[in-house]
Amino acid sequence: MPDIEKPIGIPEKFSDYAKLMLDLQVLAFQGDITRVGTFMVGHEMGGRAYPELGFGDQHHSLTHHQGDKAKIAKVIQINIFHAQLYRYFLEKMRSTPDGDGSLLDRSLLVYGSPLSDGNMHLYKDLPVLLVAGAATSIAGNRHLRFAGETPMANFYLTLLDRMGVTLERFGDSTGGVSL
Repeated sequence: MPDIEKPIGIPEKFSDYAKLMLDLQVLAFQGDITRVGTFMVGHEMGGRAYPELGFGDQHHSLTHHQGDKAKIAKVIQINIFHAQLYRYFLEKMRSTPDGDGSLLDRSLLVYGSPLSDGNMHLYKDLPVLLVAGAATSIAGNRHLRFAGETPMANFYLTLLDRMGVTLERFGDSTGGVSL
């Protein structure tokens, strides 16, 4: 196990707290304590505000923007902030050795949202980023669109299959997808 500095208490800034939680995931993967992890930045009904972005509005209320350009601009800032946290995690995974490669080389990571449009509560055409390391044999640098009524569970069923977990169904799946 690497020698790491142990934090004292819970960090005040959300970005510091999130990075600490992401560091713990990397550490758990590095120590082979687990090979499965999840991290929810904020749940749909959460009241998280982001004062470190320069405003105190709650994320959830901003997503109900009703076309207000100022609120939309703040949602975009929050989305960029979240993506930067994810980049931090990916860079930690890439810089952490694992065998003859890195933790990222041996990982299958999903980043996404349960809604494509919070203002309208749309759960179709979800924005999902799949980061598949070299060992997964999933081709990268592509943008995939699935048929309009394809259940998200089809995507997860395919990922499970790629990880050696063979199931006939997962949730409301109707079959796998082509990756």
